[in-house]
Amino acid sequence: MASALLSALTLVVAMVVAGVVRPCRGEFTVVVPDAGALVDAPQTGFSDRARTDPAEQRAVLDIMAATGNGWASGIADVCRGRWHGIECVPDRGDVYHVVSLSFGALSDDTAFPACDATRATLSPAVLALPHLRSLFFYRCFTANPQPVPPFLGRLGPAFRSLVLRQNGHVGPIPAEIGSLSGLRVLDLHGNHLSSAIPATVQSLVRLQLLDLSYNRLAGQVPDLRFQRLSILDLSHNALQGRVPASLGQCRSLLKVDLSQNRLAGTIPDALGDLPDLILLDLSHNALSGPIPAAIGRLSTLRSLILGDNRMQSSTVPCDFFTGLGALTTLVLSGMGLEGSLPESIGGLTQLRVLRLESNAFTGVIPASFRRLEKASELRVDGNRLVGPIPFGKQMMWRLGKKLRVGGNEGLCYDAKQEGLEGVVALAGVADCGSVRSRTTTQHLSWKSSGGTTATATATANVTSSAADSKSISGRGGGHFFLVVLVCLQLALL
Repeated sequence: MASALLSALTLVVAMVVAGVVRPCRGEFTVVVPDAGALVDAPQTGFSDRARTDPAEQRAVLDIMAATGNGWASGIADVCRGRWHGIECVPDRGDVYHVVSLSFGALSDDTAFPACDATRATLSPAVLALPHLRSLFFYRCFTANPQPVPPFLGRLGPAFRSLVLRQNGHVGPIPAEIGSLSGLRVLDLHGNHLSSAIPATVQSLVRLQLLDLSYNRLAGQVPDLRFQRLSILDLSHNALQGRVPASLGQCRSLLKVDLSQNRLAGTIPDALGDLPDLILLDLSHNALSGPIPAAIGRLSTLRSLILGDNRMQSSTVPCDFFTGLGALTTLVLSGMGLEGSLPESIGGLTQLRVLRLESNAFTGVIPASFRRLEKASELRVDGNRLVGPIPFGKQMMWRLGKKLRVGGNEGLCYDAKQEGLEGVVALAGVADCGSVRSRTTTQHLSWKSSGGTTATATATANVTSSAADSKSISGRGGGHFFLVVLVCLQLALL
């Protein structure tokens, strides 16, 4: 079971990390059933005399009928039939027990029994399968919305994995789920579940995957202290309150996704204690700054996504990203960040996605950004940056439309550099030569259509200077400033 489940978790993480660069809402969790023997002696395969336990045979046929698969009534022995979607293991006395049931067409390549979504139900006959370890239902009840049955909490101590994805389930998560003391996987992604996450979930201390994403859950994120938890996804709900510091005690976490909620407060320093974290997504909440320095300790982190949390007036230290060399995705867009762009970002040589747009960054784009040779998307648009764009023509052509630098009035490019004609990113960006020329002209030109305003400004500035110079008025200082004022006014006539 451990190796099979680890393979499943690895698959989930790989799909999610890839989805950051190319978002895909069709990802799913496949939990390989535990096919370990129920007896201590080695097994040599199916015996010709072996039969499914009669009570379990009847239960499976009832479950099949409830999902709209009445055709299964003609199967003489469900374990010997060996169709996709059912897993059995042998026991003493040539008896086979059902350990896993899966329903729903994941793709054209799978052959799990499909469900009649207009009338399918989840039958309580599952309780007659004492050796059941895994239940998987995918898009089975979408046209017949129904709650997650509380009776699932009475499944036996062998039960390990409950996956009810995109089934249209409504209502709250039943508190009885907390009675499944052996549960490793709880996946209720993509339903219409509401109310708060039940406190009884905290009893599931053996959980390795908890995915309640894409529902309508409210209330607070529960304090979780699961030493084995690898995947935590509560994204796309209506959760409120703070990000719990207790997550720092879940030392096996690989993925934390709490995005698209209503979480507030600061990001806890305790998240920096997760030694194996690969993905951290807290985007689209109401979190406040600053970004804790502890995040910089996450040396295994590949995706850091904090965008659209309005951390007004927060700055990012220049060396913040020095210890995050594994990053491939960095999203800090729409956060109200100020100050200079951190020079240490240029050291993230594995970076593929960099999004810093819609902030208030000032100064120049660091020359170190030229080292981001693996970047496939780079956005710094909508800031207050100035100076020349440091990227070479090859990098700009390679990024194409994925390079965005607009909305920075002070940015410019070197028109003398050959091969920049037609670079999409430079549309609307001025030539550095013309910027310098325009700036020089503005400094040297005094006579303009707004001469009156210029005169008033000059008068105000000189008067202020005169007021500050009373200490030298005894030596004719006051007459000196009066002469300057008169000269300025005459020059503008």
